[in-house]
Amino acid sequence: MSREHRILSIAFPHLPSDRIIRQDRQRSSVSRERADGEPLVFYEQQANAMRLAALNPAAERLGLTPGQSLAEARAMQPDLQALPLDRMADRGFLEALADWCGRYTPLVSLDPHAEGYGLFLDITGCAHLFGGEKSLLADLLQRLERMGVEAKGAIAPTPGLAWAMARFCENAIVQPGEEGERLHALPLKALRLPSELLLALARVGLTRVGEVMEAPRAPLSRRFGPLLLLRLDQALGAEEEPLSPRLPPADFSSERRLAEPIVGEDHILEFIRHLAESLKRHFDEKKLGGRLFELLLFRVDGRVFRLSVGTAAALTDPVRIAGLFRERLQAVHDDLDAGFGFEILRLSALTTESREDRQQDLSGRDGAEGQSLSDFIDQAMARLGRDSLERPGFAESHIPERASSFTSAVDARKNTASALPHHLARLAQLRPLRLLVHPEAVEAVAEVPEGPPMNFRWRRALHRVARAEGPERIAAEWWLDGEEAQVRDYFRVEDMEGRRFWLFREGLFGGDISPRWYLHGFFA
Repeated sequence: MSREHRILSIAFPHLPSDRIIRQDRQRSSVSRERADGEPLVFYEQQANAMRLAALNPAAERLGLTPGQSLAEARAMQPDLQALPLDRMADRGFLEALADWCGRYTPLVSLDPHAEGYGLFLDITGCAHLFGGEKSLLADLLQRLERMGVEAKGAIAPTPGLAWAMARFCENAIVQPGEEGERLHALPLKALRLPSELLLALARVGLTRVGEVMEAPRAPLSRRFGPLLLLRLDQALGAEEEPLSPRLPPADFSSERRLAEPIVGEDHILEFIRHLAESLKRHFDEKKLGGRLFELLLFRVDGRVFRLSVGTAAALTDPVRIAGLFRERLQAVHDDLDAGFGFEILRLSALTTESREDRQQDLSGRDGAEGQSLSDFIDQAMARLGRDSLERPGFAESHIPERASSFTSAVDARKNTASALPHHLARLAQLRPLRLLVHPEAVEAVAEVPEGPPMNFRWRRALHRVARAEGPERIAAEWWLDGEEAQVRDYFRVEDMEGRRFWLFREGLFGGDISPRWYLHGFFA
C-alpha cells in the first residue's frame, strides 16, 4: 500500500461481553453488574467439544483462556456464567460499530482476520478535520469507552502494521519510514499468521518479527511457505494490501455536526434541505443530478440510522429532495427512535448521472414530458420502498423467456422498446403479445427435417395449421444451460379458425435426442 495512506485499526478484545452489557436487561439473561464484574465466558462447539471462544476481563483474570474446554473451566470456577457464542449477533454489533465509525471516514472495512473482532478505517486526508491523528484516535477511543465498548487502536501507513500495533502496542501512531523499527520487537503473532504456522516457527526458535526480518528469505519461503513473507511485506508496505469498504463511497456528500442534538422531524427536514442545497452547488458545477440519496442520522448514544430514497430522473431541487425524505420519515416513523437526539446528519448522493437542461413552463417547473410520472414514482417509492413499483424491461438474452423481466421502476427508466436499436425494435414486433411463463409441450405433425407443423394438439385440442412462417433459429445459451442444450426453431402459425400461435421445435432431426415441440405464446 502506498506510504501516503493512513490506516486506523481498531480491536475489540471483549466485543461479545460488551454486546451483552449494552443489551436491554429485560432481554438479557445477564444483568449489567454481573456481566461487567463477574466471570462470563462464551462457548461454541469445536472438534466435538464445547470450548471457550470469548471471555470477559473477569474471566481472563481467573486464568481461563480461549480454546479451553467448558467442563475444565467450570471445574476451575463452579459458579462461572457461560453463554453460547452468537456469531451473527456479534457480527451485527460489529457492523453497527462500523456504521458509527462512519462519523470519521466513509471508508470503513471489517477486519477479515478470523480471530477476534476489529475494523479498519482509511483516514487518509481526514485527520485534520479532528485536530490531527492523535486527537482523532483519542476522540474515537473515548467515545467508544463512554458507549461501554472496550477498544484499542493504532494508526500506521499499512493495514498490517496498524493491526499489529493496535493489539500489541495500543494507541501507537507510526509515521512513514518507521515500519521496520516498530515491527522489529513484536511477536510473530502480530503478522496475522495461523496458529499452525506459529507453532512451526516456534519449533525452530523464531518467535519475534525481527528474527524473521534478519533471516535469509529463500530458506524461510521453502520451509514455511509464502504466507510468512507475504504478511511481513504487507506490514512493511512492500506488498499491496487493499481494503474493501463495507459500503461504496458516495459520489457527493454534505454533512452537518450540531452543537445541540435535534429530535423533531421538522428540524431534521430543515437540515436536509440545507444539506441538499450544498449538494446542488456541486451538481450544478458538474451538470449532474442525484438518482439515489442516502441520509445518515448519528444518534448521540452511537446508533446510526440510514434512510434512502431513489428518483426516476436526475434530481437537484433541494425542496423536492427534502419532500421525498418527508415521505420516507413518515413511512418509518415508528422505527426511527430519536432518543436523546441526533448530533450528526449526512446527506449523500450514492448514484448520480448527467442531466439535460430543459425549458421550464410558466409555473417554473420542469416542463419535460413525463415529469408527473417521475414525481409519482419518486413519492410512491419514498413512502413504500424501492421495490414497491416495477416496470418490464429488456434483458441481454436471446432466449425469449429470459429476454425481459420486471425491475425497479427507478432502474428501468431507460429500458423501454424506444431505447432499443432499430433492428431489435423490429424484431420485437414479430414477438407475440402474450408469452407463457414456461413453454408447454404439444404433439405436432411436421415435415422432416425442418418443415413447419401441419397440425398440433395442445391441452387436448387439435389445431390444424392454415399458414406458417419460419423457422427463426435461436441457439442455446450453453454457458447457462450446459453444452447439451438444444437449439430452437420458432414458427408463427395460424390455424383454420384464425388463431395465431408461436411454436418452436427443440432439437434437430438426426441427433441423439428426438426433437420436441412446444407452444410458447399467442399473437393478437
